[in-house]
Amino acid sequence: MEEVVSDGRKPRVEEYMTRDVVTVSPDAAVGDVATRIAESDKHSGFPVCERRRVEGFVSARDLLLADDDDPIFRVMTTDLLVAHPEMKVTEAARVILRSGIQKLPVVDDAGNLVGIISNADVIRSQIERATPEKVGKLMRTLEQIHDVSLEQERRTVAIAELTPTQGRVYADELEGRQYELERGLAEPLVVIDNAGSLLLADGHHRVLASDRLEIDEMDAYVIVIDSPIDLGMARTAKKEGLESIADIDVVDYARHPLVQTTKRLQSSE
Repeated sequence: MEEVVSDGRKPRVEEYMTRDVVTVSPDAAVGDVATRIAESDKHSGFPVCERRRVEGFVSARDLLLADDDDPIFRVMTTDLLVAHPEMKVTEAARVILRSGIQKLPVVDDAGNLVGIISNADVIRSQIERATPEKVGKLMRTLEQIHDVSLEQERRTVAIAELTPTQGRVYADELEGRQYELERGLAEPLVVIDNAGSLLLADGHHRVLASDRLEIDEMDAYVIVIDSPIDLGMARTAKKEGLESIADIDVVDYARHPLVQTTKRLQSSE
């Protein structure tokens, strides 16, 4: 079992991994595990654990030529990669991509299973992710355009008080953000406090997911403008009739402009 070591920088695997992991015992029967996989719409394999210590991993492919009565320890993969909770998500992504696996067990220093991170978790960690660098770049841009000096702070904002600056979000990404929130994972929003008027600059999927889950407040990076400024994104929001998150449309990914472009290219051949 090879553990990939992290350099400790965020975002880390522990922030995006699933902590409630379904496992099987090394002594479990192949037939029973095969039935569990067949009846599940979420699992194509399981970590094999003796108590919480990872002994291997078993996938549907491992079970194909085995007898139903065989114990899992005879067919499971024992030469597997695992991640550490403090490993960078980007490193986990590299391991998943290069190895061709879909899920990476996460173990602590004692070798005990503490979670599992999938390729879907990695993708979600990179979509619409707020970072201090991203916020700083936006703040510097506003300062240069409007010749002002601004401040940044971290605080909780009420979703009902936010004015969106984006008129639509995509359904699949919205489901991903709801998945994260249900597991206690939520990146901060990016909000511009324009003399009391709160503009949502980044985090529209997160806000709608929170609203679906009846969450009223969210953590946010807030760029504070003491004296009101005529912001371009505020003019755009007003032009599009965006006054609250209820004005944001949820569209299917099939209507994404890049997908439509691809279809047009295919039809023109």
